[in-house]
Amino acid sequence: MVLNKLKGIKLLILDVDGVLTDGSIIYDDNGVETKVFSVKDGLGIRLLMEAGINLCIATGRRSNALYNRCKNLGIVHIFDGVRDKAAILDLVLDQVGVSADEVAFIGDDLPDLALMQMVGLSIAVADAHKTVLENADMVTSAKGGAGAVREACEAILKAKGLWENILERFYNAAYKEQ
Repeated sequence: MVLNKLKGIKLLILDVDGVLTDGSIIYDDNGVETKVFSVKDGLGIRLLMEAGINLCIATGRRSNALYNRCKNLGIVHIFDGVRDKAAILDLVLDQVGVSADEVAFIGDDLPDLALMQMVGLSIAVADAHKTVLENADMVTSAKGGAGAVREACEAILKAKGLWENILERFYNAAYKEQ
């Protein structure tokens, strides 16, 4: 069941705090917010995008650190400061040109539940809230900010039969991180 859902994914929507990060928020002495992102997740995102899968960010917080990370990765669909993530789904579907069944969403906490129920594949990170874990189609073995997004990206690529070709590229030539 999950394998069939993974095969049909054309868009991956990511929450940020607790998914792309471990949920920590760091403020410097000037009140500037900083986030720590996993480079492993970043490579998974790049590989997914290179395979033609769209990426979107849907998060309740606003952060310059997030915008810098998205710019670095080439993610252009960013919805931040969103109180109701489910409310943006139709807009995202129109922008990307996919149906809800072709969307996977990775979340970790209660504000993610409504959107999880509206997409084709709901994914929870290993350290997600208990209710989120109970409502997910798939749960990563990695925690948020520690490779959970990479794990989901690889699962999508493997289900689509693209993983072996990706590995060949790495065996035959160095992958250039941008």
